[in-house]
Amino acid sequence: MSNIADELLASMQEAVEIVSGRMEPGRVWEPPAAVEVAQIRRRTGLSQAAFAARYGFSSASVRDWEQHRRQPEKAARTLLLLIDREPQAVERVLAGAA
Repeated sequence: MSNIADELLASMQEAVEIVSGRMEPGRVWEPPAAVEVAQIRRRTGLSQAAFAARYGFSSASVRDWEQHRRQPEKAARTLLLLIDREPQAVERVLAGAA
């Protein structure tokens, strides 16, 4: 049985192999290219300003996403999907971060 130090070392070596291009990552996930921000926000029952404040977005970004002037970056799309599909999990994380 290995200890945590051995596991961390193996993970670091694997990361170096992936970054150097000598190994493919085991799993790569891409969020969908587009998400319907207005629908997600409406399901929360929050205004644009309250939604932005609650989840750390700027109000201008939420407005631009909803009006399809801009698309959220990958990390924002991922968070938006979590807010939509697992809102209680997001709330638990945010409550613990305070």
